Amino acid sequence: MKDSDCCDEACSTDIAEILNSDCFCGGLDLAALTKALRSDPGTPDIAALISERCPHLFSPTPVFISAEQARRMQELIDAIETVIAMPSYRAHVLRDAPAAAQHGSGARGVFFGYDFHLDGDDIGLIEINTNAGGALLSAAQSLAQNACAGLAIEPAARFEQAIVAMFREEWRLAGHAAPLRTIAIVDADPEAQYLYPEFLLFRQLFQAHGIEAVIAAPEDVRWEQGRLWHAGLAIDLVYNRLTDFLLASPACAALHAAWLADAAVITPHPQAHALYADKRNLALLTDPARLAALGVPEATQRILLAGIPRTEVVRPADAGRLWEQRRTLFFKPTAGYGGRAAYRGDKLTKRVWQDILDGDYVAQALMAPAERITGSRASPEKRKFDIRCYCYDGKVQWTAARLYQGQTTNFRTPGGGFAVVYQV
Repeated sequence: MKDSDCCDEACSTDIAEILNSDCFCGGLDLAALTKALRSDPGTPDIAALISERCPHLFSPTPVFISAEQARRMQELIDAIETVIAMPSYRAHVLRDAPAAAQHGSGARGVFFGYDFHLDGDDIGLIEINTNAGGALLSAAQSLAQNACAGLAIEPAARFEQAIVAMFREEWRLAGHAAPLRTIAIVDADPEAQYLYPEFLLFRQLFQAHGIEAVIAAPEDVRWEQGRLWHAGLAIDLVYNRLTDFLLASPACAALHAAWLADAAVITPHPQAHALYADKRNLALLTDPARLAALGVPEATQRILLAGIPRTEVVRPADAGRLWEQRRTLFFKPTAGYGGRAAYRGDKLTKRVWQDILDGDYVAQALMAPAERITGSRASPEKRKFDIRCYCYDGKVQWTAARLYQGQTTNFRTPGGGFAVVYQV
């Protein structure tokens, strides 16, 4: 088989694993990518920013998943949504939560990210994020991906329309009948963030749909006269990209006060993080006894237990057992993000193990990520990959892959980064 015909025989069998091992026809049209990363006049050149600051953001190599894998991912997301909607679950999780997480506004939360490892038709939900980045960047990348074997990608323009509709729906769900007029995209020191180029894309997208948008640090937002303000502009909605999930730092004081006073819609918000993204919830969702005690139906339990690797909270009383089992486990901080301070058990030192015991960690059964062979048939290279499903209201809106080497996704691997996903 030739590279140019994209392994036609493999594509006809509808076997994603073969394509991930033996398809080398992928590639990005750099001119098309620059066009997709368009910049409004007066805005920093987004394509140049990416090239300078995050050169391994986009992988030229696409990833393939099967229809059955996609179906099982949506089935698991549905099961999780079923449990989180249960009053018994919400009462249990929020019982001892801070005031910011106890408070709700009606808004659901935008851009939930469900991260999966794959093994054949089996899936493993590694974690849930409530401020998952990269969706708009991935959509732009899809516009520049060279076609592969006639397979289609969800149109990026349709996804962009869905994004704007999602933010307007958040505004409506929070009880507002007037049009959504202003959005603040908020993160700590936003211009220094790795994904700052995406903030620029969001600002352009909102403004193209008649919504004034600003990019701001939390300390630059004020709560006055019953509203949030930024440089004289009244803010209707905050698109929250902060990793201070409970808005607890002094820099977030205005956001915290406005959130509790319903003075602005904040999405995603502290309650969403408490219900979905705190990794202690994965321990609950993989504990049959606790699920039964909450009244979770048996059919839903089966989906959860088959699709989420067994997880438990690390407690000093279990230190001996967990140390002995460490080679089969992955350790993550309960409020962690981006793979920070996360460790494969077989790589642990005694010093790091003590840090884990002194901190708030979960131990998750190790499920190895799938692999994608990149490069060329003459010089193949292995990359790991995971699948991120971007969801709103429990429905998958967009799917991206992340190629990498090492313990976790890092956007530092040559040939790695966000990858376009084809469903075959």
